[in-house]
Amino acid sequence: MGKASSRYHTPGKWIDGTQIDHAEKVITIDDLLIADTFIANIDEAMNHYDVRGPYSQELGRELAQAFDTNVARVMVLAARATNPLAGRPGGTRISNANMDTDKDVLRTSLFSAAQKLDEKNVPAEDRTAFFRPAQFYIMAQDTTLVNKFYGNTGGDLGQGSLNTVAGFPIVKTNNVPGADDTANTDVHVKYRADFSKTVGIISHKMAAGTVKLMDLAMDAEYEPRRQGTFMVAKYAVGHDWLRPECAVELYKSA
Repeated sequence: MGKASSRYHTPGKWIDGTQIDHAEKVITIDDLLIADTFIANIDEAMNHYDVRGPYSQELGRELAQAFDTNVARVMVLAARATNPLAGRPGGTRISNANMDTDKDVLRTSLFSAAQKLDEKNVPAEDRTAFFRPAQFYIMAQDTTLVNKFYGNTGGDLGQGSLNTVAGFPIVKTNNVPGADDTANTDVHVKYRADFSKTVGIISHKMAAGTVKLMDLAMDAEYEPRRQGTFMVAKYAVGHDWLRPECAVELYKSA
């Protein structure tokens, strides 16, 4: 959606309302995503702990990770996209040759990202920065960020924690894409791209959207002919970018 406009009213003139530009984004449902396993009766009987509970949790955890990883891919694609509305800004990409290893570069890049989002009038609330553990702990050792004299929201060097930088809550996650998935058939076609240089993602919640056809569910059925229980976790969802101006990609330049 575009921006509303304002103007001064001339006494006596009709106020007819101004047009706010819209662009429709169709988010398609991916194929049914499943995670499955078979538990043999003999194996379940020989274990001294409950098997089905941990197995079902692991299946659900795998689907949750796939969900988060695809959303992260979409946020990167948003940062690389142009805006479908004329005159509206697109995504932002910030690069540096030492983006993945230099704490000073990471710190200044976060402030640059905040500036870019501010300049594009992206709301300050609901912004989040996502980094892999390697970059998270590099920043957690940055005494500028965790220095108590600069405020008590940065983090704790002793705890290895990092809370807020440049107004962004910092989330440590293994789901930031970091491989060339251009030809990866394990990845749904609309999420395929080269993410091998991606280091971090900064995103407002309006950058990406998700639609659900079938929420997470679990099926379990005992099979006498195989003497065991077959378990399947499943969902059918789809993701895509919505507002590219709300996303920033930090990446390593050549």
